[in-house]
Amino acid sequence: MVVIDFLINQIFREASLFLGIIALVGLIMQRKSVSDILKGTLKTVIGVIILTQGANILVGSMLPLSNAFSELFKISSAAQMNPIGTEKFIAQFGSEIGASMLLAFLINVAVARYTRIKNIFLTGHHLFWFAFIFVALGVEAGLKGAALLITSTVLLAFYIVFVPALIRPFVRAVTGDDSFTLGHPTVGLSLVSGVLGKYLGDKSRSTEDLKIPESLSFLREITVVSSIVMGSVYLAVGLMLGGKAAELYSPDKNLLVYSLLQGVLFGAGLTILLTGVRMMLAEIIPAFKGISDKLIPDAIPALDCPIIFPYAPNAVLIGFLVSMVTSVVTIAVCARFGAFTYAVLPLTITCFFEIGTAAVIGNGTGGIRGAIIGSGVAGVLMILLVGFSIPFLVHTVSDFIIIFGGNDFSIWAIIVGALTRMLGIA
Repeated sequence: MVVIDFLINQIFREASLFLGIIALVGLIMQRKSVSDILKGTLKTVIGVIILTQGANILVGSMLPLSNAFSELFKISSAAQMNPIGTEKFIAQFGSEIGASMLLAFLINVAVARYTRIKNIFLTGHHLFWFAFIFVALGVEAGLKGAALLITSTVLLAFYIVFVPALIRPFVRAVTGDDSFTLGHPTVGLSLVSGVLGKYLGDKSRSTEDLKIPESLSFLREITVVSSIVMGSVYLAVGLMLGGKAAELYSPDKNLLVYSLLQGVLFGAGLTILLTGVRMMLAEIIPAFKGISDKLIPDAIPALDCPIIFPYAPNAVLIGFLVSMVTSVVTIAVCARFGAFTYAVLPLTITCFFEIGTAAVIGNGTGGIRGAIIGSGVAGVLMILLVGFSIPFLVHTVSDFIIIFGGNDFSIWAIIVGALTRMLGIA
């Protein structure tokens, strides 16, 4: 248990170390020089850390906006929360979560080695959170001991083996090669966006081909565009809030100045994230090839969603903005008709990461139209998924799903929760 605890909490949950070890093994298998091994391993670790810090800046820059939307639409998060909560649940069921992570990952490796499904799930923190969700669903169903561990392991192994394989062709349509797939809870929404883009879009007009007049050439820079867009959103929401804006934003800063600073912070975070992605990609893909060639022929890594952002950064922004609009409208409509008995909050983080990725996929299959339609529909689905998944985790970790749901976490909570109730297990 000491060894398992070390692997789970010190290695698997630290994405930089986990991917650094993968790069190290791959480079050793290719018999690279000591200098190349050291350089490739450290650049992989540093790239992931840069990516992670960029993501943290983005999340921090969006949190005040999420609170502002909650106030604007009078949404309270206090509606009937669970008696355990995320922190206590992890403390109580950490062993089951860790063991199911390790066992499911070993199953993933075995399946990739001996079958035609050749993807390895390398997004360590999401491996943890999916194990966390599946264990919670098992607890909701009344499972204990070996039954809980086996059930959560089987569900987790099924997810990390088959779901990245489903999105793989859509990723290939974006990147033009088959060097990686996605290991992230965006897959369900991205599949919807990709299919809608394929049948309703126009692939000949990409989001990255938007015609910009020479006088506005500065808008070709993603840092500049993202800063202007996010600053404008902050300013618009602040004006709608009126006197409440100072309380929710910053009591000692002018609204215009605060909006400008938050916009620039968002742009800085996105730039840092994309820098880390490029650095990591340049090292992990060639290094992983060493493992693929020697141990698991033709295998590819399933990686975190920001890995795909550099292929269509305009689509990411379009997806974020469109989904924010459609999701807020959906919240207002659902509140008007009393669709949910639980509070559903605006999910700015899911809009950016999950639906930003879905817009990139929609653009890959259907251009600008595909990105807009795909992310618009995904914004509606995100809210419905959160609302309908909360009841299936209401006794365990509904606080987590309210903030980080609306994606594959919610989809699988609904599927597994509905099955257990139909079968009379819960």
